[in-house]
Amino acid sequence: MCRPRPGQRAVTGTDTATALERATLDKATSENFPVAPFFLPRAWRDDLMAVYGFARLVDDIGDGDLAPGGADARVLGVPEADAKDRLAVLDAFEADLRRVFDATPRHPLLRRLQPTVRRCRISPEPFLGLIAANRQDQLVKRYETYDDLRAYCELSANPVGRLVLAVTGTTTPERVRLSDAICTALQIVEHLQDVAEDLGRDRIYLPAEDMKRFHVQESDLTAKSAGASVRALVAYESQRARDLLNEGAPLVGSVHGRLKLLLAGFVAGGRAAVDAIAAAGFDVLPGPPRPGRLRLLREVGVTLRGEG
Repeated sequence: MCRPRPGQRAVTGTDTATALERATLDKATSENFPVAPFFLPRAWRDDLMAVYGFARLVDDIGDGDLAPGGADARVLGVPEADAKDRLAVLDAFEADLRRVFDATPRHPLLRRLQPTVRRCRISPEPFLGLIAANRQDQLVKRYETYDDLRAYCELSANPVGRLVLAVTGTTTPERVRLSDAICTALQIVEHLQDVAEDLGRDRIYLPAEDMKRFHVQESDLTAKSAGASVRALVAYESQRARDLLNEGAPLVGSVHGRLKLLLAGFVAGGRAAVDAIAAAGFDVLPGPPRPGRLRLLREVGVTLRGEG
């Protein structure tokens, strides 16, 4: 057995698990919306970070953004020959997710999730939806209609909002409906911010029927700066996202206390991102327009005062 040199600490399984968790959870700071802000009760923060860890990791698997070396794949039991096969890793991840409900999962982020699932009595469905969305990303690269895109968001985004409601014990059919509108909007905004990045993965989340309407060709999306047609298309999709945020915003007024502030942060994050896209002249091709902190705080205030 290889022994550490004097003064050198041996790398243990615990070290690997901690590194895998941190590599994923640290990405929370770069999201458009607050994941588990300090003002929430500690139990909620822990549960929301556990849910975020799952959602972020499954996206990283689907996007091919896992840390170099295949440590996540190894932990999930994926053979080295299949470590770069995203569908194979997603299959292994789903198998490990099912262990959350009836056994002991292998991945540290799923072990972190297990107490949350049990305490909040969460079903497998929202987690399976997020995995299904990432499987779809490997097979579907273009969306013909806006309805097709929204059906994708039903898998890729809406489960996250439903999980937030489950963690906070506030699920009702009407809140789920409003949450779905907000989450779909946030997903559309993210797609608009990441047009160039997604194209680099051979994915386009701008509906083909809308591209045709605005006379936008796929080649137009490869430019360093957007032309008038692309800007008009992005403006059109941005308004759709804003309308969805406005539709879902009454969710904020349906709850009380610190949860109201959290949900206002979600809505405000989306609105501030749409404003940032508009401030860039709807030119998203040089890179994702991001809102400043002051703009985000201002939008939180507006959302709270209007309670939607």
